[in-house]
Formats: sequence, structure tokens, C-alpha cells
Amino acid sequence: MNHKTLDSQMLHPKEQIVIAMTRIYERGLTTLSGGNISVIDEAGDLWISPSGIDKGNLTPDDIMCVKKNGEIVGKHKPSSEYPFHRAIYQMRPDLKALIHAHPPALVSYSIIRQKPEANLTLQAKRTCGEIGYAPYELPGSEALGAVNAQQFSNPKVKAIIMENHGTVLGGSDIVDAYARFETFEFCAAMGLYSSLIGKAQPLTDEQIDGYYNQLPTAMPTYPTMSYTSVEKALRSEICKLIYRGCNHNLMFSSAGTISARTEGNDFLITPAQTSHWELTPAQLVQIKEGKAEAGKTPSEYTWLHQKIYNENPDVNAIICSQPPYLMSFGITDEYFNVRTIPESWIFLQDVHNVPVSSLWQENEGEDIRAFIKKGSTAVIVRNATAVVVGASLMKAFDYLEVAECSAKSIVQGISMGKMVAINDAQVAELREYFKAVMRIC
Repeated sequence: MNHKTLDSQMLHPKEQIVIAMTRIYERGLTTLSGGNISVIDEAGDLWISPSGIDKGNLTPDDIMCVKKNGEIVGKHKPSSEYPFHRAIYQMRPDLKALIHAHPPALVSYSIIRQKPEANLTLQAKRTCGEIGYAPYELPGSEALGAVNAQQFSNPKVKAIIMENHGTVLGGSDIVDAYARFETFEFCAAMGLYSSLIGKAQPLTDEQIDGYYNQLPTAMPTYPTMSYTSVEKALRSEICKLIYRGCNHNLMFSSAGTISARTEGNDFLITPAQTSHWELTPAQLVQIKEGKAEAGKTPSEYTWLHQKIYNENPDVNAIICSQPPYLMSFGITDEYFNVRTIPESWIFLQDVHNVPVSSLWQENEGEDIRAFIKKGSTAVIVRNATAVVVGASLMKAFDYLEVAECSAKSIVQGISMGKMVAINDAQVAELREYFKAVMRIC
């Protein structure tokens, strides 16, 4: 897999735009001719993707520059949507990168003229912020620039729906903007899929604030750490699975945690507030004797992972993630029945929903831990995350994929008829025949 990371500090704006646009196009979040990205640099020059050039074969040489004095530099024409990029930057000097695209789920909201609900998960609202809504205007016109910029006049708004058009999002740099773009699309997809199976139950702002306010400010640190060859290989494996998860829509930039046991109850875990697309092996955090590697901030779920490892010696990897089809069952009252095909039940058995309050540290993840101790490989925490465990990283990742594929089949099959589940006698037969590969039968 050819993985390129975004680095707003060291990469030229041309390269930043190419990497971000290639990533968006390859993931099916825009079309060959649709969408545009811009970055404004320290000199006030605006770098922007060109008009009418294949997004799948974009090169740094294709990127256009509109200098602060208005001079246009480059071999193409700047994107036809340049006027609204300029207008938003003028309105919001805190924004240094903008992404405009036509991702399917967000366009679905755009054409029914609704805003997606950002309070579907604990993390989505924190990343997306308040959502703006710009009325329709002619593409490429000054009028479109004016209505878009007006939405960004609210400093709490960093993402908007463009009526019958798409979305535009801003960030403090290209990494921040891309994370917001991806989170916004995932949030829209969750809302869309949940509407097919039931009714979404969003969190209140008070619940979201309450969760983040109860998180500890810091974790005790271990003074010195050593790095064995086995651990170094594990660091690379975690990063490769993170990239695969992002490419397969199982994870996204701003949400998800992976950990892997190293020795005893010690483990490696992904850091807090780091884009998964840009993650490097050196950024992973070693947890030893309940203390974190000095100079690093581990995931907010570190305490939960520690408790699961302490209580389950057969668990060597844990993934927390928000794949959209699976989480559609986590934001509604609908039960995720995995008795779809033999593979789903063998690997997942019965998947239970637990309340979001399970993630408050005062509750110690009791509901989550209880199901995992009984043999569950996956638990859905409402409005938060799926927690998946396995005997190895590959097994945990496989279970996550199986869960998302199963959820996708259920959601997509609803329009054709009611699911007919594998019955109790068939489950008993599976339990007996496949007990050797099941976690606990």
C-alpha cells in the first residue's frame, strides 16, 4: 500500500494539496472533476487545485498559486470556486486550509436541505464544531462566496453544508481540515444509515461536555523506556492496520484507538489527538506498569484497555472504532443481530449495546468489561465506539471488519425485506463444530 502522510510543517502547499486530494478521490469522496482544496501560506499566497484537471492524477506541478497581490502563477486555471475560498479566508484569518468536495453522505443531506446531526457521537461534535448551512448560489459566483463566507462569520463554525451542492470545511492546517472533512462525512453516513433501521438518538451538549470534563488531565509517566525488536515490529504492524482501517472506512483521522499487549499487562496504544493517516511508529505510546511513556499523551481510552488486559489474558489486542454501518446500531435503539451468516456469529457471537455512561471513568467500564469477560469479542458503546478484542492484532481487525460487513448487509437488505436469522438449533450446531476457533463458547 502506497501510504503518503500529510505534513503541514515540512511539505510545500502544492504537495499537501496533492496528497489530500488523492486521498479524497481514491476513497470515493469526490469525482474526477469535482472538489477543490486550498492552502494559504505564511506570505498570504493562496495555493489551490486547478480547474478541469483529473483529480486522480494530480501532481504538484498542477497546483495553482494566487499571490497576495492577485497575480496568478501556474500552468492551468485556478479552481472555478476560487472566489469562495478567497471570501472565507478574508472572513476567517484563523483558517489556513479549505476543502470543498461532494462526498455522497453529505451530498445526501445537501439535496434534502438538512444539516447532519453532529451530536451522534462523543467525538464528532468536538471535531466538526457547529455546522453552518449556506443557501444555493451559482457555482463559481461571487454570490456563492458571499453566502459561504457569511456562514463562517460565526467563529464556532468550521464546516458547512452547501445547499444542493456539497460541503466546505476549514482547518488550522491541511491535517486539521482533512480530519474535519472525514469526520463530517462519517457522521453524515451514520445518520443516513441509522435512518434506514430506526431513529437516531443524539447526545446533548451537556453529555458531551460532561464526558470530556471528567477525563484526567494527565497520566503518570514512566521515567525511562526500552524498545525491543519485538515491540518495534509491533509498532509498525499497528500503524499498517491503522492505515488499512482508514482506507477501508473502518476508522478515520480523528477517531479510533488500537492497542496491543507487549509483555505481561503492558501494551502499546495510539496517542491522543493525532491524525491516524499521519501516525508513525515512534508516536505510539508504551504503557508500562500503568504508566505512560514520558513526553507522550495516550488515547483517552487507555484506562479501559488497561482493565481489559488485566482481566483477560487471552486478549492481546483491542480496537475502539466507529465504522458507520456498525455505529448506526450504536446511535439507535435497534439490536445488532449478528446471526446473519455462520462467519459473523462464529467470530462475534452476540454483540451487546451498553450505555455511553460506561465510558465515564467513575463507572470503570463495568458493562463493557463484563461482556468481554464472558467471551464477547465486540461490544457497542452507544454514541461512542465499538470495542473489539482479539488474541492478536489481525484477529481483532478481522472481527472489526466482520462486524462492519455484517452491519452493512443488514442495513442494505432492509429495503428488500426483513432479515431471517440463523435459528437457535443452527447456532448450537455452529457452537459445537467451531468451538476450537471461538473465543469462549
